[in-house]
This record gives sequence, structure tokens and C-alpha cells, in this order.
Amino acid sequence: MNAAPPLRKIIHVDMDAFYASVEQRDDPALRGKPVAVGGGHRGVVAAASYEARVFGVRSAMPSVTASRKCPDLVFVKPRFDAYRAVSNQIRAIFADYTEQIEPLSLDEAYLDVTEDIRGLGTARAIAEEIRARIRAETGLTASAGVSYCKFIAKLASDHNKPDGICVIAPDRGAAFVATLPVKRFHGVGPVTAAKMERLGIHTGADLATWSLPELEAHFGSSGGWYWRIARGIDDRPVRAHRDAKSVSAERTFDEDLSDPAALAEQLDRVAALAWQRIERSGSAGRTVTLKVKFADFAMISRSKSFVLPITDHAAFAAAGQSLLRALIPVPKGIRLLGLGVHSIVSAEDRAPLQLGLAI
Repeated sequence: MNAAPPLRKIIHVDMDAFYASVEQRDDPALRGKPVAVGGGHRGVVAAASYEARVFGVRSAMPSVTASRKCPDLVFVKPRFDAYRAVSNQIRAIFADYTEQIEPLSLDEAYLDVTEDIRGLGTARAIAEEIRARIRAETGLTASAGVSYCKFIAKLASDHNKPDGICVIAPDRGAAFVATLPVKRFHGVGPVTAAKMERLGIHTGADLATWSLPELEAHFGSSGGWYWRIARGIDDRPVRAHRDAKSVSAERTFDEDLSDPAALAEQLDRVAALAWQRIERSGSAGRTVTLKVKFADFAMISRSKSFVLPITDHAAFAAAGQSLLRALIPVPKGIRLLGLGVHSIVSAEDRAPLQLGLAI
């Protein structure tokens, strides 16, 4: 008889208000003050300090709304090179405890520490040592969730923020999920959460009362995922080499634009920035996607796909300009343009782009 596989030990580490905390660390004058990274006259908040969150300031909020909620809010320009450098420091710490690291962004990652390579005894002890080293080596705080699966570890990391830890043992998994609102569940977006609430599903406990056929009838193929997580079941592995799904850049304008020449000029700038990121990441994709946000914050996207991946800046920019021209004349002013590549392929699958093969 084969032995049962060892119980997995998963840690989700989430830095606390990462971008804003880096700014407060590097500029003592910002400490203790409500800080928003990004923003400006026409922009949006990329990150908010905990002092700002008290006033209801959140990431992705228009800067004018954030300023209205918190008149003393201090806006600082983002420094992504600095954030990336700190993120690399943190990932180097992770690597001392496991090779199984799945980054989700610059400020969060899953770690599979089932194999205790440093002999610390428990996943909690590993998480505590990682958090202590992050504080000592970067001057920043991190929160951690520790559990037997990714879904619950991620929920747990948010439970005692900031600078906290939450451990959910296997026998407590389903009960922990039962207490939480479904809108906090990873994979349940605002639209789905609203639909669930219309159906009387407000918490994990409510969700667990629904059968698999009932959930599939209302939510299609996602019904199986909702059925499993309501019972604390998540078998997804920590994937150490998580490939990027897209690479892009975007720009918010100081004034709404509608003139075709001005829009084309701005899109060229966005394309140049995006291409720098594409080259830096070593990515190549078959699909170019244009993102447009109008003056009223309505947003659309348009895409163009090719049989072969795009490996040339000029072809990438030309595809973006073609998508933009198809929207001219625009019905209202445009406040943001974004451009990126999707359908990322591996290096061995790349070949020169043949523009005639658009599909």
C-alpha cells in the first residue's frame, strides 16, 4: 500500500501597504502621514498607506476622490525600480527556506514549505522567521497566512493585517471559510459577489449549503471551484515558475484627448514604454491589446491576434495604432491609453512576425 502524501504546508506572504511603506521608509517626513503612491491631478491611486486607508482611500481610486476623502493626503510618484529592488531582496529571503516560490506580484507570494529544509519544526516557525528577516533586512513589515492550501493561506494572510500572522490548521479550514463574507474570496469578483448576495449567499457558510449541481446551474464551470472552497478544498500546487500572462503599460493624461493626432502621439509613447517592459521580461506574445478609458471612466479594450508572436517594436506599435484608428472619431474624451501583449509564448516557440497572418 502506498503511503499517503505528506500534508502540505503553504505560506502566503503579503507585504503591508508595500509601495507606500517603501516611500515612508525612504522619506522620514512621510512617516505617520496619509500617503498615496501615484495619483496626481488626473491619475489613480496605485497604493495607499494605512494612515490613508483610515479615510477610505484605496488603490485604483481616482486621485480626485482620494483627495476629497482625505484632504491632507500626500501624493508621491511611484518608483518601480525601488519597489522591484526590495521585492528581489524579499524573494532572496524566501529562497533560503524553499525552492517552491510562486510570486503573485512584487509584494506577495505563495511558498510551499512542506519540506522543512532549515529544520525549524513548523510552518508557523518558518513564517515567523521570514517575517523577522524581512523587517530586519528591509525595514518593512509583512503579514503571513499559514495553512494546508493556497486558498486558505491567502485568506489568512489578510486576517491579522498589518504585521500579523494567522495559522489555520486542516481541521479548522472549513469552519474558517464559513465565517467569512464571499466577497473576500479569491476568485469571487464584485459582479459574482453581487450575484451570490442576490441568491442569499453572503458567507462561506451560506455557500456550503448549495449543492454542486445548483452552483453549476448558476455559475457554470466556476460552480465546482465555489463548491470546493466552501469546504476548504484547494488542491492547486505552488507553481515555482509562473509565466507572465501579459505585459503592458498605460498612461493617464492631464487633459482628456480626442484629437486623432494627439492620441496617436501618446499611444506611441505608451508603446515605447510597454516595449521596454516586454524586452526586459523576455516575453513575446501573439495578441496586442489596446485599453481605453474615457472621461466618464467607462473602459473598453480592443485586441488583434497573430499566428506568430510579435518580436519587433515597430510591428507592436503599428498594431496598436491600427486598433486606435478603428475607434476614431471617439465619442468622448479619452483620459487613459494602455497597450500590451497577451498570449505569451515560450522562447522556443518564437519566430519573426508575419503581419499578413492576422486572424
